Amino acid sequence: QVQLVESGGGLVQPGGSLRLSCTASGSIFTFNDMHWYRRAPGKEREKVATIGRWGRTIYSDSVRGRFTISRDSGKNTIHLQLNRLKPEDTAVYYCNALNYWGQGTQVTVFV
Repeated sequence: QVQLVESGGGLVQPGGSLRLSCTASGSIFTFNDMHWYRRAPGKEREKVATIGRWGRTIYSDSVRGRFTISRDSGKNTIHLQLNRLKPEDTAVYYCNALNYWGQGTQVTVFV
């Protein structure tokens, strides 16, 4: 059983930055792909970024060029760097691998 724990969410003004982290209780090298999802109030869950075991990355159109996903296999952690944040980025952000999910971390971009 693997546990995923997210951290790093918070309140930020438009244009600001945050860095989210997701730490696994076991080796993330087990997973081919790891993902960040988000769910905004009243909206469906959206996959925003994926990173493969060897570093291949994929981004949704809504965040490409502003968000960066990375992984530190030595620390069993993946990160999501959020830059140039917009109010529409407000959501709970979740880390996922296979059928494992974290509890989520809230990101709020306020004017």
